[in-house]
Amino acid sequence: MAGKGTPATALLVRQKVAHRVHEYTHDPRSDSYGTEASELLGLPAERVFKTLVAEVDGRLTVGVVPVAGHLDLKALAAAAGGKKARMADVTAAERATGYVAGGISPLGHRKRLPVVVDSSANAFETIFCSAGRRGLEIEVAPADLIGLAQATVAPIAG
Repeated sequence: MAGKGTPATALLVRQKVAHRVHEYTHDPRSDSYGTEASELLGLPAERVFKTLVAEVDGRLTVGVVPVAGHLDLKALAAAAGGKKARMADVTAAERATGYVAGGISPLGHRKRLPVVVDSSANAFETIFCSAGRRGLEIEVAPADLIGLAQATVAPIAG
């Protein structure tokens, strides 16, 4: 994996968490990153999760939901103990996480952010999410992802 390490994969290795890294060729014309990963890796969209950054009562919060659905902002706000949520500004999300949009991982952020993982993740032995770069996914057990991210689990996908 030389040259492909990211803060997310480094964290998994450092914490000795079982995972697999899957690489695919990202099409720079695509802006549907999660769907692209699902299709190119030949995986059901319910098993591939996208990482979205929102603001809950003004505080950046990460929502992790299947690419087959969308982030329910009202549910995210409730799960994060807030009242109102809206999608975060892309620049703010990139600055806080240290990743570029389309490659934001739920792990290894530059700044500690609250993370909420959709409860559907627990239906699978392993799930896929961004490894911190477009074209790079990690496969990990939901419990390991939730534990490492110190995430809350709630039904936040619509």
